[in-house]
Amino acid sequence: MSNNINFGVSTWLWQSPFTTESIALFPKIKEMGFDVVEIPLEDPFLIDAKMVKKALLDNGLKPSICVVFGDDKDLTGENPQLYENCFEHAKACFEVAKMLEATFVAGPLYAAVGKARLASDEQRKIEWNRSVTNLGKLAAIGRAYQLDIALEPLNRFESDLVNTAEQVMQLIRDIDEESLKVALDGFHMTIEEHDIYKAITLVGDKLIHVQVSENHRGIPGTGLTPWSDFAKGLSDVDYKGTIVMESFTPENKKLAAAVNIWRKLASNQDEFALKGLEFLKRTFNN
Repeated sequence: MSNNINFGVSTWLWQSPFTTESIALFPKIKEMGFDVVEIPLEDPFLIDAKMVKKALLDNGLKPSICVVFGDDKDLTGENPQLYENCFEHAKACFEVAKMLEATFVAGPLYAAVGKARLASDEQRKIEWNRSVTNLGKLAAIGRAYQLDIALEPLNRFESDLVNTAEQVMQLIRDIDEESLKVALDGFHMTIEEHDIYKAITLVGDKLIHVQVSENHRGIPGTGLTPWSDFAKGLSDVDYKGTIVMESFTPENKKLAAAVNIWRKLASNQDEFALKGLEFLKRTFNN
């Protein structure tokens, strides 16, 4: 398994949003021992993709791309303008991803992040069907850029539509588009899944991306995540993708508030990255 797994880190660990100037992080990320840098495309127009691509090459790093939809972008909303906002944002993100030679983008693209409320069964069905229809269109846009889309379940505090591996697989079956895959995030899984091993094996070969932190969003290995179950699950589905450490800096107040980080999770973010990577390599290199 160790020969197939790459390890990455999200630039969200240090800053937000990602801009062209964020490439200053790349030498440090490479020196720490990461293979992949995860680039969250909050605003793709802040990025000179040619410069970022050169910096990736210069530092021997590969990219993974993360995309989310905010309040003005929602594939489940009533207003069709919200769908168009999603499609336009996605096109700009796909353009960057393609230029950086990524093969997929990952994220909870089925609905706006933070849309979590007690909706009626009837309303939930309506919104599920909107997501099915619009994700089919999004998948078609992605195919034009030769990109797969890895859908990520979120915890109940961030989404009321897709929280589990079972739900994301049902969504993919309902859409029936080959280019729709799955990204699993250990943080959300520790909140929502009954059994992390079973969740991973349920997804099987649809799993093309993995994100991790601890159950408290801190350094991997310092919390309650059942890491041996996690490693066995990835091994048994023959996972050959990247394991990306994703957490967030409390120094960026807007970002910290968005993800509910109210205290420091490490003495500094570099320590977070180094200790986390050491643990992940030890855990998944069996």
